[in-house]
Amino acid sequence: MSQLQETNQTLDFFCDFDKISANVAEVEMSLNTLNYLIGKENLTQGVNEIWQRDSKVFEVLGILIAVRDEGKKPVVDSKGNVVLLKSYFKSANKVVEFLQETGLADIFFSRRIKNLVDYVFGIETGLDTNARKNRSGHIMENAVAKIFQENNIKFRQEVYSSEFPALSVLGTDEKRFDFYIETATKKYLIEVNFYSGGGSKLNEVARAYTELAPKINSLKGFEFVWITDGIGWKSARNKLEEAYNTIPSVYNLTNISSFIDCIK
Repeated sequence: MSQLQETNQTLDFFCDFDKISANVAEVEMSLNTLNYLIGKENLTQGVNEIWQRDSKVFEVLGILIAVRDEGKKPVVDSKGNVVLLKSYFKSANKVVEFLQETGLADIFFSRRIKNLVDYVFGIETGLDTNARKNRSGHIMENAVAKIFQENNIKFRQEVYSSEFPALSVLGTDEKRFDFYIETATKKYLIEVNFYSGGGSKLNEVARAYTELAPKINSLKGFEFVWITDGIGWKSARNKLEEAYNTIPSVYNLTNISSFIDCIK
């Protein structure tokens, strides 16, 4: 517990600007067309003019209120009916209603937004924060991979249980392991993760691996290895301790050297 690291976040952790730029590029032409509405005194007229030229332009309106999958997003309309958000993009009148009820009409008229492409870049940057949890896991995987490489240990990543008939003991669901290392005497199936914050996820993970490890370790020549780190475990100490006492091979980034020695 005393070895747990506070964070594994480098400066490139916070925003994936390549992904953000790609998302904006997909809708950039439509956004440039919608820029015509900024400062427009007669919003209805402006919407109708665009609608007559290319009605598909309005299909990107969802991102202006930070909603990606408008095709599945239910909302309550002005009459109290539950409708899908995308239904507002089916006619020019509904588009005007959408702009007015969301408050975008006022934003456009007051010119508080100067350019919708720049505005959506900001929205995409905000939405990208939701991906940080996944990025933390990827950073941990990269850190472990680098340690293996530096120690000349051959490994594979993202290996599925279906490759090994013996792992049918895990049930019908296919299990993906972060790393796989094979030595002359053992096949190591490895999971890695990093938690800088607490939450129910930690308890679920510890419980799952506590159940998984004995099944794998019961098979001749197989061993389950868990490499985890992060001060998030301080809030789930009991569950981690339970897992530690059940799973023979639990390591963090500090004592992973013991696992390296074991493999060598």
